[in-house]
Amino acid sequence: MGKSQKNPFALPADDLARILRQASGNFDLLRGKSLFLTGGTGFFGKWLLGALIHANAELGLGLKLTVLSRNPTGFRQKYPELDNSSIVRFMPGHVADFALPADHFDYVIHAAADTVIVSSEAEERERSRAIVQGTRHMLELARKNGARFLNVSSGAVYGSLAGQPGGAKEDDYAGATPLIPYAEAKREAEELCADSDVDFVTARAFAFLGPCLPLEAHFAAGNFLRDVLRGGPIQVRGDGTALRSYLYPTDLVAWLLRILLRGERGRAYNVGSAETVSTAQLARLIADAVNPAMEVTIQSIQPLGPQNIYLPDVTRARTELSLEVTIPLREAIARTLAFLRDAHS
Repeated sequence: MGKSQKNPFALPADDLARILRQASGNFDLLRGKSLFLTGGTGFFGKWLLGALIHANAELGLGLKLTVLSRNPTGFRQKYPELDNSSIVRFMPGHVADFALPADHFDYVIHAAADTVIVSSEAEERERSRAIVQGTRHMLELARKNGARFLNVSSGAVYGSLAGQPGGAKEDDYAGATPLIPYAEAKREAEELCADSDVDFVTARAFAFLGPCLPLEAHFAAGNFLRDVLRGGPIQVRGDGTALRSYLYPTDLVAWLLRILLRGERGRAYNVGSAETVSTAQLARLIADAVNPAMEVTIQSIQPLGPQNIYLPDVTRARTELSLEVTIPLREAIARTLAFLRDAHS
């Protein structure tokens, strides 16, 4: 599929149409509104930005989107169709200290957070600073505008509680102990929100699989997709017993928009799937979708330690916001592979 003004990232047309159907009532609430988005050049951001641009073109919403980026020139060069979009404006700067614009915003979506593995303590400290100071800065923008604020957090805030039967529940947050500095920074960011007078909601994101997912980062799903595109074998780091659940981006966008627009003030909602799979099973599913004879290699025969489990309980999202997973894992894999084949061709 070629790119267009209303689809600058060449996201699958049927996926964008699905988002319109899933979130139609939510898009109506955005009519004539102005949104400020951080993290707009990442995986979440491309899907949110792509969906909003498409919805604006299809529904005539009259949206205005301002996207913060440390390198807007480079991003526009990679996706030049964005220059043709009349509703998108890029603002250069770092999330922790950019000059707050004088424009009015109705909504602020704060999705900026670098989740890649860092190689030094200095880089870890800088990432934590960006998460905490960035959230503080974005809360100030929301307070200044009286805007509703969506804080995109992480399931990492639950620490080991994300490994309990049934997954982590939002009410587990108070008793959780973060296991890594990234999680500590995310918890501090959430506490900044709770201590503010801003109208905010929090989305605690877990694991995802779909078009635009980085293939060379530390995400197992992305690495497996990369391996299969190279003809295999698929290499599973560790012993293959880690448990995850993967949400497709059409559901991700629909969930985030409903949380932003209809979530209870000050409340957190887990964002993820309840369909559990081990990393070894995920690798086999991805291989089978291309070539059932493809080899899957497991790095370690012996367990490397306690089983790595990272799962959400999504009961609150289902019961309070009527959110459901509409794309099962096998279909998510098939859709993603079709997108990657098209992109590589």
